[in-house]
Amino acid sequence: MSRKTLFSIRAAKSSRKLGTNVPFTRSLRFFGVLNRPPPSYPGHIPLTGFEKIGLTVGSAVMSLFNPKRGDLIAALGEATATPYFIYRLRDVMLSSPTGRRILRDRPRISSSTIDMSYMRNLPVNTVGRAYAKWLDREGVSPDTRDQVKFIDNEECAYVMQRYRECHDFYHAITGLPVVVEGEIALKAFEFANTLLPMTGLSLFAVTRLKPKQRQRFFSIYLPWAIRNGIIGKDLINVYWEEVFEKDEDELRNELGIEKPIDLRSLRARKVK
Repeated sequence: MSRKTLFSIRAAKSSRKLGTNVPFTRSLRFFGVLNRPPPSYPGHIPLTGFEKIGLTVGSAVMSLFNPKRGDLIAALGEATATPYFIYRLRDVMLSSPTGRRILRDRPRISSSTIDMSYMRNLPVNTVGRAYAKWLDREGVSPDTRDQVKFIDNEECAYVMQRYRECHDFYHAITGLPVVVEGEIALKAFEFANTLLPMTGLSLFAVTRLKPKQRQRFFSIYLPWAIRNGIIGKDLINVYWEEVFEKDEDELRNELGIEKPIDLRSLRARKVK
């Protein structure tokens, strides 16, 4: 299947006309710094158009120089998700029975909502065990995700929060590590699957890779990301809390996702 055909598939999926779509003009809010509206939800910070532009440019530039600044990447994600892309992703959830349940239940992923001891003791090759193993191996906590604050619509703010908190599950089922090379590969996959601009903009970080790493990315991981992100099902509609005990290979098959070549193994061979 050609790359052009793959993009056509994702474009068709993203152009579904749903009765819940919010018109472009209604998603814009015009106000100034002297008449800023009240917050739409706890922690919400309404921004003017100029403030959003400044936030976008500033966070994009700074995160390129310091990709480990999660707060900058989070701000970039929120600033570039409106006025269209986060509504599109919300509508993807509304088009799915499982997605609608997630929007209704509003589950959160953190150490206070997930029993990590239970996850670590699940059978080998289950989704929950893979998630716990990945967190332990990478030294990551489910409590590191910033709260959404720059998206005006409260429901769309939850959609962004859900995407953000599920990011580590994407790592777990693909096996990609948190090193820059692995994050870029996963962001490429997320861009093909969600169309969120921040995930696409993150690909500029490929300039930080060494020549052999860039070659590996373009020859192995970018083709994998495009193919699986476009053909695979929408990951935003996975109710992760309900699949902890499912076999991870079975879940990948259901989602139409292939596990990429183990990046840590390639790096261990010093193929750089």
